[in-house]
Amino acid sequence: MPSLLVVHAVDGPGGADLALLRAAPALLRRGWRITMTGPTGRRPAEAPDGVVWRAQPVGGPGRGRGAAALAGYGAFRALAAGHDVVHLDGAVPARLLPALRGTGLVAAAALRGGRLRRHAERGPAGPLGARSVVHVHDVIGRVPASWAQADALLADSAACAAPVAAALGRDVTVTGRPIDPDPAPVDPPWTPDGRPVVAFLGPIARRKGPLDLVSAAEGVRIAVPRVRVVVIGDDPPDADADYTRLVDRRAEATGVERWGRQPGGAGLLRHVDVLVVPSEREPFGTVAAEALALGVPVVASAVDGLVEVVRDGVTGRLIPPHDPQALAHGVIWALRNGPLMTDACRTSAERWHVEAYAQRLHDVYTAPVPPAAPAADPASDADAPVQRAAPEPPGA
Repeated sequence: MPSLLVVHAVDGPGGADLALLRAAPALLRRGWRITMTGPTGRRPAEAPDGVVWRAQPVGGPGRGRGAAALAGYGAFRALAAGHDVVHLDGAVPARLLPALRGTGLVAAAALRGGRLRRHAERGPAGPLGARSVVHVHDVIGRVPASWAQADALLADSAACAAPVAAALGRDVTVTGRPIDPDPAPVDPPWTPDGRPVVAFLGPIARRKGPLDLVSAAEGVRIAVPRVRVVVIGDDPPDADADYTRLVDRRAEATGVERWGRQPGGAGLLRHVDVLVVPSEREPFGTVAAEALALGVPVVASAVDGLVEVVRDGVTGRLIPPHDPQALAHGVIWALRNGPLMTDACRTSAERWHVEAYAQRLHDVYTAPVPPAAPAADPASDADAPVQRAAPEPPGA
């Protein structure tokens, strides 16, 4: 039975971190024995049965936060040695990649007086036999040189893959993110009354653009007077209080319904006629893919991975970000044409069904290993800033 080790950056998974948890049952069915890690080893509620959970510190994001990863190289090598594939799930876990290559010197780190000091300690030489996989979940700027040592590179979208492929001269496999094609039904917080529902689901954050839908609501009602516009979600931990207050105040003034985060969000989409995803950046767009799987058209910003999820004029509309007027026109079009797009939406989303996603991972895990790249200095990338690059325009 082949064995897989997945290293997560956080104990409480969310967004991209949930992808491997969702795919784990399908990988188990394909014969994989799976161990996953978080910084403290606390098993999250989302972890499926059959997955072993262990602790593996990786440090936090940002410069100067890599000491925990460097100090844990030895323990990580010991853990990884018992697995056939090591999947480093994100840029922060990828700090551990040099430990798998075993160049003879293992970088160690210690904090002295609040400052990071690096020194080299003799460690086990030679690469481990495990296949190494680095998975990129965002559109990044500086690509650490050590990533070239990975046996395989994955990315959630072509937008995420492009800067990595360009920097390293390597092929990057685009995985998307897994979705459940038949989520459990849930009751909406509102009382259904036959009116068409246009909805936003997500954090009430500037980068997600819920204010754009609130601002577009009156324009939509001019053409579709009976429309019901709802904004569903809570403030994220890093919320801009002024922005969230503005969303709530304008929603109240324009008759847009505000609801907090609802359990079973994907199932809630069964009660939506058009989903709006007006993000200013979006590496993939999971909620958009979930809506399409249920036959719900999507009006989304033409940015990053969203242009790969939504087919303009076929499964919804792509509009410029922060343009409420264009958003209103897109929603009106989708409301009028939605019944004609149901089959196209469902078919388009099949590529992200969890079984298809798990098969892509399985194929990567079992593919022939390419020749190893020259080893990079592990200390040089431990604190490398992983920052978002400016997105290329669609079609560039």
